[in-house]
Formats: sequence, structure tokens, C-alpha cells
Amino acid sequence: MGVTTFTQEFTTPITPSRMLFRALIVDSHYLIPKIAPLGIKSIEFVEGDGRDGRAGSIKVTNFAEGDVIFDKIESIVYEVQFLASSVGRCLCKMIGGYHTRGDVELNEDDIKQGKEKAMGLYKVVEEYVLGNPNVYV
Repeated sequence: MGVTTFTQEFTTPITPSRMLFRALIVDSHYLIPKIAPLGIKSIEFVEGDGRDGRAGSIKVTNFAEGDVIFDKIESIVYEVQFLASSVGRCLCKMIGGYHTRGDVELNEDDIKQGKEKAMGLYKVVEEYVLGNPNVYV
């Protein structure tokens, strides 16, 4: 099994403690399969407390079937750091590690597709939190 690592950064209009750490990390095992059931079936919270910009980690191990990139991956471990960037906004820094099945190697298109899926998931969570102002307060 090989590991391919990538990094990315993005911002959100939601505070770090409200949306990102709680929704994407602590409650990810409950929230993500609920709001994105066709993409990810389960997530495991690994470590971290999200306070003061410290990183938290999740491990994604049970993907929806039939997705080409996920057929190549055993699991993905994300280490995510949430930093306040301006009033009510957050900067998210993410390092993803794709643990492939057997001796499969990921190419540039696979990595691009994985990043797009990660951003898609982030956007689904962001929309859910923005649309439900009473959650994660």
C-alpha cells in the first residue's frame, strides 16, 4: 500500500469552532453520511480538539461503490487545521493522505478528482450549516 499526500487551503464565512471543526471533524461520523449519503458511508474521528487552531484528524474508510478513484483507495486520512482569518471567517488548511489498495499508484487526474470531491463535501457541509443557523452554535 502506498500513500499519496496533497494539501489545499480554502476559506468559509463560518467561524472555525462552529462549522468546521465540529461539523467536519467531531460530528463527521454522524453528519457526513446523513447529508452526503451517496459519497461516503462512514467516517472515523481520529484525534485533535480543534482549539486554538490546532489540527484535528478524520479517517474516511467506507466510500460509496462505483467511484473510480475510491476503487483505488483503501482509506483517506485528513489532517485539518482551522484558523480564524477575519471577523466571522475561517481559513482551513488540509493535508490529505490517500492510502491506496495494493500497489496502485495515483496519477495527477486521480489527485485532482480527489481534491474536487473533498471540496464538494466541504461545500455540502458549509451549505448545511449556513442553512441551519441553530446547529453547531
